[in-house]
Amino acid sequence: MSDGFEVPGATATVPLSAVVARVAVTADRLGVPHAEVFDTGRLSVASGVPESVVKALLSGRPAGEPDVQARFLQRLDLLRRTRLKPNGRKYTQQEIADGAGMSRQQAGALINGDRRPTMEHCDAIQRFFRVHAGFLTAEDPEALAGALQHTEQELLQKLAAREAAAAAEDPLERLLQDHGVRGIAWRAAQLPTDQHRDKVAEWLDMLLESVKRPES
Repeated sequence: MSDGFEVPGATATVPLSAVVARVAVTADRLGVPHAEVFDTGRLSVASGVPESVVKALLSGRPAGEPDVQARFLQRLDLLRRTRLKPNGRKYTQQEIADGAGMSRQQAGALINGDRRPTMEHCDAIQRFFRVHAGFLTAEDPEALAGALQHTEQELLQKLAAREAAAAAEDPLERLLQDHGVRGIAWRAAQLPTDQHRDKVAEWLDMLLESVKRPES
């Protein structure tokens, strides 16, 4: 899993339920279990939303909403637990301060909840941990919708790759994909005589017969 991802600009306006429904449909087309795409632990790490809240939101239940300060502390704590140094240890307050361009006192006050964060603080910490803009501040449904839209993008890429592979194995589908029905008709129309066009029709009939799938 990457440390962060870009959230589509429409995240804030797309209802969570709509994103959940789209992800479920795409997963079904690929044969991917819902337990995998809706894994609450993975979505919690990706979105910053507590796992218990992820479960509630996915089931359509209201889960409350912490105030800005509580949300910031909650998500910063998750970042420190899940975005670790290469040696597997947590970043120290001094390392966070240095990476975010603030004093150790400022970082400590923010981490301990003794100081309310500004947008500049949030932006600096998000850049340090390499997570998307809004990770520390987005409301829970919006944050979860963003994580699921990232999942949806990955599923759609897999679906496109699978369909391209299927087309490559089927000569008729490959022909239609490369040229399209109109393209084939246009090329046939450029032939000089009906005899030539009849040959094209005959060839297409033979191709159709050779790739005809058994009736289900």
